[in-house]
Amino acid sequence: MTTLGTLYLIPVMLGDETPAPDVLPASVMRTVSLINDYVVENSKVARKFIKAIDPTKVQATLNLFELNKHTDAKELKTFIQPLLEGKNMGLMSDAGCPGVADPGAVIVAMAHEKGIKVIPLTGPSSILLSLMGSGMNGQSFTFNGYLPIDKSEKKTMLKNLEKWSFERNQSQIFIETPYRNNQLIDEMVQVLQPNTLLCVACDLTLPTEIMLTKPVSFWKKHKIDLHKRPCIFIIHKK
Repeated sequence: MTTLGTLYLIPVMLGDETPAPDVLPASVMRTVSLINDYVVENSKVARKFIKAIDPTKVQATLNLFELNKHTDAKELKTFIQPLLEGKNMGLMSDAGCPGVADPGAVIVAMAHEKGIKVIPLTGPSSILLSLMGSGMNGQSFTFNGYLPIDKSEKKTMLKNLEKWSFERNQSQIFIETPYRNNQLIDEMVQVLQPNTLLCVACDLTLPTEIMLTKPVSFWKKHKIDLHKRPCIFIIHKK
C-alpha cells in the first residue's frame, strides 16, 4: 500500500519583495526547498517566489497545477494525484496564506476527504495582521470578502456592516479589487456615519505599509491614494 504524501500550506510574501526571515520563518524556506509538486494560483508568480526562496532549485523539476477562476472543476482530482502517490505537495496563493480568501481551500478539503495529512505553515495573513493592528474587536469579527460591485448593492451592504458592527460589537472586515480601492473609500465616506471607525491596512509588511484606524470623518478630509495597492478594510461602529 502506497504511503500518502503530506500537503503543506505555504504562506507567500504579501508583496513583490525578497523573502525576509522576519516575515517568512525558516520552516517555510526549508519546505519550499524540499518540494517539487505544487498547487498554485499563478505559475509565473509561484516560480518567481520559489526561485527567490531557493535559487539552486532547477525550475524544470517543478510540477505546478494552476487553481484559479479559469480552472475546470473536473481537473481538480488530478491536482492531488502526487499526494496519492506518496509525494509531498505545497499549496500556495499569490500572496499571504493559502485557503484564506483563496481558492486553495478546495484542495485542502479534498486532502481531508482522502485522509491526507495537512500541515499549515506560519506566515503572513493580511487579514489577521490588519485586525491585530486595527485596535478593533479581535474577540468578535467577520471577514466578508469582496463587497458587491453594483453601487446600490454595495451601499446597502456597507450600511448593513455598520449596523451589525454596532449591534454585535463586531468588527467587519472586507476587501476590494485593488483598482477600485479609491472608489470604495469615496463611497464609504458618503455612506457611513462620521463617528464609525474605519481601518485602512495597505501594503502590509512592505516598506510602503499603511496601518491606520480613524473615524470616517477623518478619512473624508484626508485623501489617500490606494490605487492598485492590496488593502484590507475594517469598520466598527460603537
